[in-house]
Amino acid sequence: MLVLTQGDPSGIGPEITIKAWHSLKQDGPAFVWLGDPTLLAPHVPTQVVQDITQGGEVFPHAIPVLPLPLAAPACPGKPDTRNATSVIDSIRLATELALQGKASGIVTNPISKDVVQGAGFTHPGHTSYLAELCGVAGQEVMMLASPLLRVVPVTVHVALRTAITQLTTDLIVRTARTVAHGLQRDFGLPHAPRIAVAGLNPHAGENGLMGLEEREVIIPAITLLRSEGFDVSGPLPSDTMFTPQARSRYDVALCMYHDQGLIPLKTLDMAGGVNVTLGLPIIRTSPDHGTAFDIAGQDRADPHSLEAAIRLAAQLSANRRTPA
Repeated sequence: MLVLTQGDPSGIGPEITIKAWHSLKQDGPAFVWLGDPTLLAPHVPTQVVQDITQGGEVFPHAIPVLPLPLAAPACPGKPDTRNATSVIDSIRLATELALQGKASGIVTNPISKDVVQGAGFTHPGHTSYLAELCGVAGQEVMMLASPLLRVVPVTVHVALRTAITQLTTDLIVRTARTVAHGLQRDFGLPHAPRIAVAGLNPHAGENGLMGLEEREVIIPAITLLRSEGFDVSGPLPSDTMFTPQARSRYDVALCMYHDQGLIPLKTLDMAGGVNVTLGLPIIRTSPDHGTAFDIAGQDRADPHSLEAAIRLAAQLSANRRTPA
């Protein structure tokens, strides 16, 4: 049984939760929603459960809810820091259920970093908080996955100037190891993962003419990974490595900074993209979009990324339970 977090109560989380349930209620995968039941529309059947194990029986007829009350009434499109504690508690409690083995995995609805950080939350987002809760801080890796492309940014939610200074040979190597392990354990790849490593600079540095990071940082990482038996190619120019022909030659693209990977992923498959956290002892997925406060409460939110995240979480959980 999966557990789905509340997300920001003023965002589109409640709406896409309802729409995902309508889509999945007959065939699953089933989930239990951890949040305030008043956020779900009155015309939608809901049922409070006392234990996550009750969710499977309830799911075909109503959204199973483990209740977590808000501190203040939520208004769509108007985030309120008074509800930040509820947002954070939903993530924490969902993680505890997964660590205890009661939940097969967690799917997280979008949160507003501004809202939770305004309440003293010290993390840049879900990923590092989940790693801290799981006792593996620093080992987490963010992957965006769709049927068309998988990408991993080596540096994540930092300014581009900071990303360049953060990029090291060791960070690339550690990230690639985690990615390779995750692809085999959770995604069930039948072969050694083929990892394509992007260059940082235009034309992958053009042999030092357009930057030295490839020569001094990225190529040493590739050399070390190959010596350890990993199937690694690169550094590849990022303006050509995402064509259909190029994508057929690798299983995941290791990108040097956030937008280098997320722009092609979201351009190719925004609706089918899923955020997956590798390196955790639990399964965690999330839709690849944010809270969308600008359309919250207008019945305009697209649930397909959340549905994809729920389906992928179930598949990853099954793969982890039945290793190749």
